[in-house]
Amino acid sequence: MDLGNPISTAVPSLDGPVLQVLARADEGLSGRQIHKLAGSGSVAGVRLVLQRLAATGLVHVDDLGNSLLYRLNRKHLVAPIVEQLADLRSTLVARLTDEFSRWLIPPVHAGVYGAIARADGDLDSDVDLLLIRPDQHEFEDARWEDQVTRLMQTVVDLTGNAAHIFELSQSELADHLATEAPILNDWTSPSIHLTGAPLATVLAGSRQLAIH
Repeated sequence: MDLGNPISTAVPSLDGPVLQVLARADEGLSGRQIHKLAGSGSVAGVRLVLQRLAATGLVHVDDLGNSLLYRLNRKHLVAPIVEQLADLRSTLVARLTDEFSRWLIPPVHAGVYGAIARADGDLDSDVDLLLIRPDQHEFEDARWEDQVTRLMQTVVDLTGNAAHIFELSQSELADHLATEAPILNDWTSPSIHLTGAPLATVLAGSRQLAIH
C-alpha cells in the first residue's frame, strides 16, 4: 500500500487523489484548490476527472457564475466506499488496536510512528511500530515473541508493507533516555497511540528510572 496515498491501492489513476480530497472536504472546492491539495496531475487533468465524476453523480458542481465549486455527493451509493478508501490510515490504526486487545501479555505502550504517523511515505515504506514491553521473567519471553511475530504478519496482511518494530523493555527505555538516543525524536514526532499508557506518561516514568 502507498502509505502517502492509500486510496491509490484501489484507485491508481488521478481519480484517487481527487476523490481523497473531496472525501475530506466539508465544503465546495474549486478545481485549482483540489489540484493543490491532491498534489498530482495538472489543473486541466483534475478538471477532466471532476467533469467525469460529476457525470456519474458522485460529485456535485455548484456554479457561482465566475467559478465552479465541487463537492462529494455523500448520498451517492458509492460515497461511503470513497470515504472509507480516503481514510484507510484510520482503519489500519483501528485494526492494529484491535489486534493488541487479544494479546496475553499487553505492552506497556504501543504506537505508530514514521510514515503512517506523518501521513507520507510510498509503496516501499515500512509500517513503523514502537512496542514497550514490561520487564518480565524469562518464561514469558516466548509468548511475547509469538505475539510480535503475529503482529508483523498482520501488518503485511493488512497493507502489503513490511512491519518495522522497535521493541524494548521499560528498563531499556530508561537507558535510551539516559543517553538521549536520537531515535527518541522519531518515536515522538509525530506518533499515534494504539494501546497501553500514552507515550508521554511512559517516558516520564522512565526518566525517573534513568535519574535513579
